[in-house]
Amino acid sequence: MRLPNRQGRQRFWEEVRHGLAWWEAAVAAGVSKRTAKRWFRQAGGIMPPNAPAHCSQRYLSLREREEIFAGVERGDSIHAIARSVGRWPSTVLRELRRNMHQKYRARSTMGSVKVGRPRTEPWDYRPSHAQERARRLASRPKMAKLAAHAKLRKLVQIKLNEKLSPEQIAAQLRLEFPGRPEMWVSHEAIYQAIYVQGRGALRRELAVCLRTGRALRKPRRKTAERRGRIPNMVMISERPPEVEDRAVPGHWEGDLLMGRDQRSAIGTLVERATRYLVLLHLPNGHGAAEVEKAITAATKKLPQTLWKSLTWDQGFEMRNHLQLKLATGIEVYFCDPSSPWQRGSNENTNGLLRQYFPKSEDLRGHGPQHLAFVSAQMNRRPRKTLGWLTPAQALYRLISQASSPAIVASTD
Repeated sequence: MRLPNRQGRQRFWEEVRHGLAWWEAAVAAGVSKRTAKRWFRQAGGIMPPNAPAHCSQRYLSLREREEIFAGVERGDSIHAIARSVGRWPSTVLRELRRNMHQKYRARSTMGSVKVGRPRTEPWDYRPSHAQERARRLASRPKMAKLAAHAKLRKLVQIKLNEKLSPEQIAAQLRLEFPGRPEMWVSHEAIYQAIYVQGRGALRRELAVCLRTGRALRKPRRKTAERRGRIPNMVMISERPPEVEDRAVPGHWEGDLLMGRDQRSAIGTLVERATRYLVLLHLPNGHGAAEVEKAITAATKKLPQTLWKSLTWDQGFEMRNHLQLKLATGIEVYFCDPSSPWQRGSNENTNGLLRQYFPKSEDLRGHGPQHLAFVSAQMNRRPRKTLGWLTPAQALYRLISQASSPAIVASTD
């Protein structure tokens, strides 16, 4: 079933923001591919400023507004509605006051509404109208600077024809006009003036002057792949000092060893003190749930005293780190962005593993038996940093010094 044009357009851009290609977003939004293609080309591949985005949790969502409407229909009190949506009663009351239909506005003295008491006024609240009103008020129909400033626009066009990048142009304008902010423009504004139709600024033909030559913007990566979005991360700077000196076993470093086209992966866990290796079999993908399940299973193969902490990069596959901590007791610490040396043992081991698992292979073809064989062979390899002991020998020695004989026997 096709959605109305306005709703379909909003849904289309929401799916694009989630990382779908425009033709996939068209199917998901229930609009024709021809219409979706026109919207996408008109926007130059850039999400319009009034397109729905993931709004801050500070603001009510459409789902919350629908829950408020259901509470109004049931005749619930303001406090009851607020509890059902997880908001403050004052937030719900302001939402109703802002969006009550005009004919009821005149009949009701809103100051008489008592928060926490049953509703006595005939609220006429419509969630779709409230959502549209909030979207409209949040949008900024502001004329682009390059559209309003002919001299600046001409100067930018000249520099684009000279093959300067938008970032170079923005920096050069600040140097050429140090005391005139009206002659400054950001590189993003230049990109949008080229790509977005209807901005009335630069011609689309100037896109050929860009280094890429594209007429449509192509995102570097999908929204879902962006890093830095893992909630409640504990950074490596908060990791205990005992992890650094490698004197105490039980602190691990982890990562994913990726296969061809990033479509398959093997998890790698390296114990910092002994360089002991554990490989994680991930036949069903390398998402957060699969990685959490594989690490949890791996912790059952060694004594619990050997699982104190895990250091990982900010890959989205570790977004279930809180569930992992609850299931295993492992403290998870996250490296700083683009800092592979903070997991040096793991990075070095991953390099050694490439002789078994080349980047060009589909790693799903390696079963758990082969992974066990490879990890056993790696753990029998003498290491200079261990005084030419093998990781297996170093692990046994540390356990024998710190554990009871019964625990030592269980790890042999």
